[in-house]
Amino acid sequence: MAPGILEQEDHQRDAAFNKAMHGKSAQTSKGLMAMMNKDKAAQKAALDEYFKHWDQKASADETEETREERRKEYATLTRHYYNLATDLYEYGWGGSFHFCRFAHGEPFRQAIARHEHYLAHSIGLKEDQLVLDVGCGVGGPAREICKFAGVNIIGLNNNDYQIERATRYAESEGLSDKLRFTKGDFMQMSFEPNTFDAVYAIEATVHAPSLEGVYSQIFRVLKPGGTFGVYEWVMTDDYDNDNPEHREIRLGIEQGDGISNMVKMSEAVEAMKAAGFEMQIAEDLAARPDTIPWYYPLAGSWKHMSSMGDIFTIARMTWWGRAIMHKFIGGLETVGVVPRGYQKTADSLAHAGDCLVKGGEKNLFTPMFLMVGKKPEEK
Repeated sequence: MAPGILEQEDHQRDAAFNKAMHGKSAQTSKGLMAMMNKDKAAQKAALDEYFKHWDQKASADETEETREERRKEYATLTRHYYNLATDLYEYGWGGSFHFCRFAHGEPFRQAIARHEHYLAHSIGLKEDQLVLDVGCGVGGPAREICKFAGVNIIGLNNNDYQIERATRYAESEGLSDKLRFTKGDFMQMSFEPNTFDAVYAIEATVHAPSLEGVYSQIFRVLKPGGTFGVYEWVMTDDYDNDNPEHREIRLGIEQGDGISNMVKMSEAVEAMKAAGFEMQIAEDLAARPDTIPWYYPLAGSWKHMSSMGDIFTIARMTWWGRAIMHKFIGGLETVGVVPRGYQKTADSLAHAGDCLVKGGEKNLFTPMFLMVGKKPEEK
């Protein structure tokens, strides 16, 4: 996507909307308490703006024109997706919005942290380096990697609400001197060239309208000799867009996860190379012979549970757990405890979860295509 047709950034507008919709909820407890403190009119505006891309649009009706419309509005689409979904993510998954591999007997939270450590190890982070986290969410991975590797991290995010929550969590863990979170669009970064010793992204750059575009921005702000590592969401090369079932799975993932344009694995590799990186690693970690699949919590699979602490994570994803949540949120909306829109968002997330599981089972999708690239040294 050419720079001339990127969405125009308007930080004042976004800050005003954040204040109107979320108020002081970023300072409250996560989950239900945060959901109760939203403005109903702003919530409806976010809901309408996001779901206009999906409502009454079947997978069979998708055209290149409809995908292009989503790509053109990638920043607004992503921003409003996380305005709607962040509290549900934190309630159901925790502060690190990503998947991971699981070892036998390994609790969910430990596996999440290990996945973050593995990325930090793969890009060779060293003490006190300046590192960019592209699409940092509420800062869970940044906090973990900071403590693991002793690095200084700037988290880039286009959602003001998540920035506020990430900043609050860093303060509460005594990491304010090592972590900073800033507003920005990763397709048009404001950082000076050659700023960062290393860059990473965890399941975030999938929101870009063009992988080559976002990888090129990362290449620009990375110092010569620096390394970029990413866990990318991609369709595998088994995916066939002419297959109706395959296309329905992709669209279900895109709708439920705020994605404008997901591509195949081979395209992601070409995007890294086109951006200028020397490829060091390109591996689908989901293809390793693990006995526990990455999607098991989404599948509500009790047979893989490794600790008592995993009960609540898995229970929320079972059919009856989702049914209870659907009725519960619907009831809260009916009596006005939370604004309308959370039930629709939760249902969309649940449908995406089903599509993610199907994509994993059929080897059509992976959330952990690990690519590590090096920016060549200047000659």
